[in-house]
Amino acid sequence: MITVIGSINMDLVCETNNLPKHGETVLGRRFETVPGGKGANQAVAAARLGSSVTMIGAVGHDSFGSVLKQKLEDEKVDTSYIECVSTNTGIANIIVYNGDNQIIVVPGANFQVTPSMVKKHRELISQSAMVIMQLEIPPETVEYILGLCRESEVPVILNPAPAENFKIEWMDRITYLTPNETEVTEIFGTSPEQAVRNYPNQLMVTLGESGAMYFDGQDIIKVEGYPVVPVDTTGAGDTFNGAFAHALTEGKSIKEAVRFANIAGSLSVEKFGAQGGMPTEAEVAARMKGGAL
Repeated sequence: MITVIGSINMDLVCETNNLPKHGETVLGRRFETVPGGKGANQAVAAARLGSSVTMIGAVGHDSFGSVLKQKLEDEKVDTSYIECVSTNTGIANIIVYNGDNQIIVVPGANFQVTPSMVKKHRELISQSAMVIMQLEIPPETVEYILGLCRESEVPVILNPAPAENFKIEWMDRITYLTPNETEVTEIFGTSPEQAVRNYPNQLMVTLGESGAMYFDGQDIIKVEGYPVVPVDTTGAGDTFNGAFAHALTEGKSIKEAVRFANIAGSLSVEKFGAQGGMPTEAEVAARMKGGAL
C-alpha cells in the first residue's frame, strides 16, 4: 500500500496565446476547473497504474472539496483519511502558454494537515509500503512524518516542491528526493551533476523531456526521456513521482523504476490537465515496448 500525504487542490486553468505584461489584460483561449494538488495528482498517478493508494489530506466544506474527494474515489484512491475542515479548499491558478505552465498555489485547507491531524493515522503510515510527500503542506508536518517513517522503517519519497520549504537536515530521513533541475539548484546551491554525487541512489533529478538522472555510487546514470509534443506539462512531475513509487513497490530496481516513471511522464503531457493524461500500466508497458494500444 502506498500512502500519499499532501495537497488536494482545484486547478483553475487558463490557456492563452499571449502572456500579459505587468498591468496588461489579454484575452485567454480556454478556462477549465481541473482536479489537482501535487498530493492528489501523485495519488491518482499511482492508483491508475494499479497500486493500492490511501490519501491523507484536507479539503474545505465547499463545492470544490466534495468534487475533489469524489474524483479521488472514482480513481480508486482510499479517501477515508481526508478530513473536511472550515478553511476553503486549496486552489492552484495555472496559466498554460505555449505548452508550458506558470502556477500560483493558495494552500487553503492543505495547511490544516498538521502534525496533530496526521498523528491520528500513525498506524496506517507505519504499515505502508511507501509514503509519498510534497511541500504543499506545513513543513512541520513533513518533519513529523519523516520521523515517524524512520521509526517505522517505511521508505519515503519526498518531492520538494515548492523548494523554498525544504530543509537540508531532512536528507538523512528521506529515502528518495525527486527535485527537478531548478529545485535541485535552489536546494543544494550546485549543479545537478554535483548534487547527485553527494547523495548516491537517493537524489533523483528529473530533467523534463531529457529524462532523469541519479548517481549509483560509481557513475552518474542518465535515464533518457521519451520525445513527445506536449499539450500540457502540468502534472508531469507528479506522474513521475507516482509512477516511481508504483514501480519501486512492485520490486523494480531504481534504474527500471526511473525508466518506467519517465515513460509515464511522457504519456501524461500529451493530454490536457494534471490528471487527464496520467496513464495506466498497460499504456506505459506499450510505450516501453514501442507499441501502441
